[in-house]
Amino acid sequence: MPLTDTECRTAKPKEKPYKLTDGNGLYLEVKPNGVKAWRYRFELSDGSARKESVFAIGEYVVAPKGETPEQSEERRRGRRFTLSEARDERIKARSLVVQGINPVHHRQQERVKREHERTITFEAVAKEWLSLKEWEEITKSRRLNMLKRVVFPKIGNLPIKAITPAHILEVLKGAAQDNGPSVAAEAKRTMSGVFELAISTLRANSDPVHPVRKALPANKTQHKRPLSTDEIGQLLRDVESHGGRHETFCAD
Repeated sequence: MPLTDTECRTAKPKEKPYKLTDGNGLYLEVKPNGVKAWRYRFELSDGSARKESVFAIGEYVVAPKGETPEQSEERRRGRRFTLSEARDERIKARSLVVQGINPVHHRQQERVKREHERTITFEAVAKEWLSLKEWEEITKSRRLNMLKRVVFPKIGNLPIKAITPAHILEVLKGAAQDNGPSVAAEAKRTMSGVFELAISTLRANSDPVHPVRKALPANKTQHKRPLSTDEIGQLLRDVESHGGRHETFCAD
């Protein structure tokens, strides 16, 4: 018979570990120290024979009342599962076994992958993006300075895959308020360029700048009116009177 939550919750520790079987390979191991741990027993072929192994799902827990979805997600990341959640984890593990994948090895690989992704920060990719630009050094220096002042303090240390549109919007609002609309527009273009590089090199899945690209008013360029014929004539006379001084003027 499948386990009930009451059975899991009221199971008392004994001198030796014992098991409460739920079925389909899932069981609850009750340890002498009172810890209750979910285990999944499975068989996997090693080429010549089928070998039995055990996958440690995590600890049993009673979900706290009023738990938010975010708190629930955080709890599961800490590998603490209710009865129904443990069954879901068993289904996931079973799907790996069916594909010939050992869930124990898969978890280890996923952990290594996550740790690697945490080292790929926005700042690291931004500096790489900047180094690839065929710009004058002074231009690169100015752009890096903008990033250090406006962008890096907010998202520089975040893994690039973890950055959301909400993070981007916070950067843009702060830039517009503290540095002006032109700097905010430059930050937006720069961040989008960095994410384009990250996506093309498989270090990000999407550009979080795109959903919030129109959240702030456009940085409108102030256009001066064209010079009249009389004004152009006066301008040329002024230039001639300042012999030797050469300046460039353009009319819109």
